[in-house]
Amino acid sequence: MTQFRPCIDLHAGQVKQIVGGTLDSKTSELQTNFVSPHPPAHFSQLYRDSRLTGAHIIMLGPGNTEAAREALAAWPGGLQVGGGINDKNAQEWIDAGAEKVIITSFLFPNGTFSQARLDAVLANLGGDSSKLVIDLSCRRRGDETWFVAMDKWQTITDMEVSQESISRLQPYCSEFLIHAADNEGLQRGVDELLIQKLAEWCSIPVTYAGGGRNIADLETVKRLSGGKVDLTIGSALDCFGGSGVTLAECVEWNQTQ
Repeated sequence: MTQFRPCIDLHAGQVKQIVGGTLDSKTSELQTNFVSPHPPAHFSQLYRDSRLTGAHIIMLGPGNTEAAREALAAWPGGLQVGGGINDKNAQEWIDAGAEKVIITSFLFPNGTFSQARLDAVLANLGGDSSKLVIDLSCRRRGDETWFVAMDKWQTITDMEVSQESISRLQPYCSEFLIHAADNEGLQRGVDELLIQKLAEWCSIPVTYAGGGRNIADLETVKRLSGGKVDLTIGSALDCFGGSGVTLAECVEWNQTQ
């Protein structure tokens, strides 16, 4: 059934909540909802104490390696990590304590999908697809079309998120993570059509992120997906300065499913 999945977003070594569409190299234009006074390990321990599995750490740009390692050390084997993962360091992150590694941009040199790069990442992981999450975070192009976005969601790739691409990729990974970048950080609700499509297309676990605000959104995702899609809530959470929902409420939701 649909579960709440927590996150730790790292930017410049700090835990932040950012409006996804503004995340580019021009820091002056970055729109930030929240900057935590706590170190990353604080959130790892919080999730561990709450028995919240499947949390993902996302390194948004450079300067986050030590922060991510700190978070992993606080809960070895309990967190996924993504951002800058490639065919040379994937296993290193598993060795550092990640349950799974999450990969996007490396798979799309010059915005074009590379099967050879996916094969190389899996080879670095000893062929173990259970350790790999493929991130197909995307942006809308038209009413019912989404394309994978890379480089902090600024570059649109040649891969449409569709039944064809999902079927092509899911033999190589254990789950998908899909941020709706146009909704990310805005707290305006989820992309309902995308959630419905993901439930139709995916036969392995999939987590949607982008726009989640409250328990009602968890109910919506559960209804639209028949319980097949999980939801990450970020900026709306009380532990990230939000007022839409408390972490305790999300924990209670998971326990009742």
